[in-house]
Amino acid sequence: MDLGLRGRTAVVTGASKGIGLAIVQGLVDEGVTVVAGARRITPELEELVAAGSVVFEPVDLTTADGPERLVARSDELGGLDILVNNVGAVSLRFDGFLAITDEQWLQTLTLSFLAAVRTTRAAIPRLIDRGGGNIVTIGSVNAYLPDPPVVDYSAAKAAVWNLSKSLSKEYGDRGIRVNTISPGPVATELWLGEQGVAATAARAMGVDVDTARDRVVASQGGFSTGRFTQPSEVADLALLLASDRAGNVTGADFLIDGGLIKTL
Repeated sequence: MDLGLRGRTAVVTGASKGIGLAIVQGLVDEGVTVVAGARRITPELEELVAAGSVVFEPVDLTTADGPERLVARSDELGGLDILVNNVGAVSLRFDGFLAITDEQWLQTLTLSFLAAVRTTRAAIPRLIDRGGGNIVTIGSVNAYLPDPPVVDYSAAKAAVWNLSKSLSKEYGDRGIRVNTISPGPVATELWLGEQGVAATAARAMGVDVDTARDRVVASQGGFSTGRFTQPSEVADLALLLASDRAGNVTGADFLIDGGLIKTL
């Protein structure tokens, strides 16, 4: 299927690995020029930069000026058509709600919510100048499935979904579509790396990583598919939403969780 994205320009946050890297790769394959933002470049992203369709901008999106500086790189490329807010991080809080400090709350909200606010605020005037465009924000299944060990992350991702819905209503008549994607556990370093969620949970539970991963798959009634989502599967959905093939879809959230959420 031709998504009709060739010749467009996108900004992707958290672009150096995992879901963000998969989205950058997918956009490049569709003929999109990408401004890729991350704190550090990875060898995989370096390869895409060397191929000529990706501009890398080293940026800390927890800073007040980082998002504007990142989005401004699209001006050098003729304008902005697509924003993908992907940056975020999760820390497991096994000591409970009362042990979470203000500093920890602020760290989570700044990276997993306020970074999207600031980046979107920088992008919208540029999208209006182009006559419209698309904003796709990567949320989380935890917006639907709040859980005590990730209470701060869950709250931040619920806020992301609420923000997206509000923006879809405010800017729909300006040709800007705003949607979110809520992945469940994805086979990335965030989940399966040496310091990932599964390894952290394994240490807390006193089990090996494979057992911890299996318990995640079996939790909340289990994944209907019996497996983690692949980053490329999230990327495919993001590309569809960023294209005119989804031309009348806005203010929507799309679960991609292997059937983890059982409610209607």
